[in-house]
Amino acid sequence: MLSETVRRFATEELRPKLREFEARRSVARDVQERFESLGLAAIDLPEALGGVGLGLSSRVLVNRILAEADAGAALALDRFGPAAYVIETFGGSDLLERYRDLLASRPETRLALLIDVDAGTVLEGPVRGEAAWIASGNADVLVCLRRDGAWVMESGFELEQARGAALHATGASRIRYGGAPAHVWRDSTLAAQAWAKVRLYHAALIWGVLVDAAGFSRRYALERVAFGKPIAHHQALAFLIVDMEIAVERVGLLIADAARLIDAGMDGTGAAASAFVDAVEASRFVGPNAVQILGGHGFMRDYPVEKAMRDSRALGLLAGGTDAAQDDAGAALAPANPMEFAA
Repeated sequence: MLSETVRRFATEELRPKLREFEARRSVARDVQERFESLGLAAIDLPEALGGVGLGLSSRVLVNRILAEADAGAALALDRFGPAAYVIETFGGSDLLERYRDLLASRPETRLALLIDVDAGTVLEGPVRGEAAWIASGNADVLVCLRRDGAWVMESGFELEQARGAALHATGASRIRYGGAPAHVWRDSTLAAQAWAKVRLYHAALIWGVLVDAAGFSRRYALERVAFGKPIAHHQALAFLIVDMEIAVERVGLLIADAARLIDAGMDGTGAAASAFVDAVEASRFVGPNAVQILGGHGFMRDYPVEKAMRDSRALGLLAGGTDAAQDDAGAALAPANPMEFAA
């Protein structure tokens, strides 16, 4: 029922307005209101906080289906976004409820997530720094996730509109922050838990983009005729299409398994990191090949595969990118005692 509801919304409200939302760099207010009225904005938040309480597995499902229609719009619609995981993990229910009430009272309010992988911002005294790009056109609360903790700033930052190469519907900004007090938490264990959820949130969006790109290019190849038969029936292209489908299915299985572990209260940090890395790697294979299957048409805005290639690459830069994820995945797989591996 959840899948049908989300797919109907994505098919009716997002896909037909794909280029409109790209051009305006935002989602129409009536679409935003319908999204929130369906309860999709709080699908994984606890019921005690006004959420639906269906867990991370439902969130990745919703993100995948929305991203099949428009990944940028999927990000724009979720005003809490992955920042909710940082707030919930470090600040607890009280702080999460405070921001939930803020979003409910002010329809334009948005939380923006900033990733500081290298912990470059000094947290002694006023928090100061800048970021060249965040995937948001506006923000009222700035939430930063680091490897050693997190911080939240409610004022003292400013956004400058930027022109990103993808995810246009959610907007893009350069951000400078500093001089205002911030809630600061230092706990690497809690940070790892938040990282896992943030990575799965973005990996699910990549998954949805790849589902759409692989499916669209496959359908095109079955209709396009060359040398007397559909190009999908030529062996080399048939093998490529199958490899693309395998890559997409593998991504989906890894994401679903990692979400299941976290929902069950188990340690899913390594699984989430692995799923994110695999999603990014698959995007570098599926995205360009979907464009190539369409040939010259693949680069035209008349078809969605050029957008899929751009969006998937941009999503791969979020959640800290692949370098940090590979480190975390490797650390999770390494034995606690090296001699155990030798034995």
